[in-house]
Amino acid sequence: QIRPVESGGGQVQAGGSLRLSCTASKYTYTTNCMAWFRQAPGKEREAVATIATRGLATYYADFVEGRFTISQDVAKEAIYLQMNSLKTEDTAMYYCAAGGVLCSDLSPDAYDYWGQGTQVTVSA
Repeated sequence: QIRPVESGGGQVQAGGSLRLSCTASKYTYTTNCMAWFRQAPGKEREAVATIATRGLATYYADFVEGRFTISQDVAKEAIYLQMNSLKTEDTAMYYCAAGGVLCSDLSPDAYDYWGQGTQVTVSA
């Protein structure tokens, strides 16, 4: 069973940057996709970005608008989310997830394993 563990959240001012990290032992052997999701209070969980674990394909939600980059370091068994030009509306709990069949599928239902989340707060 994969247990993603997130880190790197925090508080930042609008326009700033944060880099989230997620480690998941041996994820390349057992999953097609890794993803970042987020959930703000009172809102549904939504995909931010996904990445194919054996390849280069990445997918982003429309709201990312080129501000975020998902990447992976297979040797470190880690994926990252570099977030630049943060907006107050990016404030949410960010979750790392493993699973998926088609990495272009941005539905939370496509993912089997979830981390506990890391809080990102963007202040004006």
